[in-house]
Amino acid sequence: MADKKPGIDQTLIRDLANILNETDLTEIEVEQDDLRIRVSRAGTPQYVSAPVPAAAPVQIAAGVAAVSAVETARTSKNALTAPMVGTAYLSPAPGSRPFVEVGATVKEGQTILIIEAMKTMNQIPAPRSGKVIEILVEDGAPVEYGEALVVIE
Repeated sequence: MADKKPGIDQTLIRDLANILNETDLTEIEVEQDDLRIRVSRAGTPQYVSAPVPAAAPVQIAAGVAAVSAVETARTSKNALTAPMVGTAYLSPAPGSRPFVEVGATVKEGQTILIIEAMKTMNQIPAPRSGKVIEILVEDGAPVEYGEALVVIE
């Protein structure tokens, strides 16, 4: 015997449309069990019925979490972050020595690495003088705006 699926709740759709009008939102989406409804001002409402995947459980040991929090705080305070999206290069040319290495002392304004964005090589300077504690990005790796690249203390 096949299970009968309930119809789409028209009242819910009207309520969602009213919420859009009252809040000046452009889109709203609601999930209940295996039903997902999205209402958008951009066009006609879209109704999608699909199973919602269950999230996998995540287990983190308390000690590891505490160390990660300390690392994040240290890194964010002293990190040189990417000023743009692109590809990071640690040396001026393939096969040449890197601009800096862990343990090196750098001066404010000294080039630390290059980020290639839109076929343009952008030299990224040290924001302050100090010692390079950690290089958080690999040569040729893609980077995002605000991503921590190098830790300088």
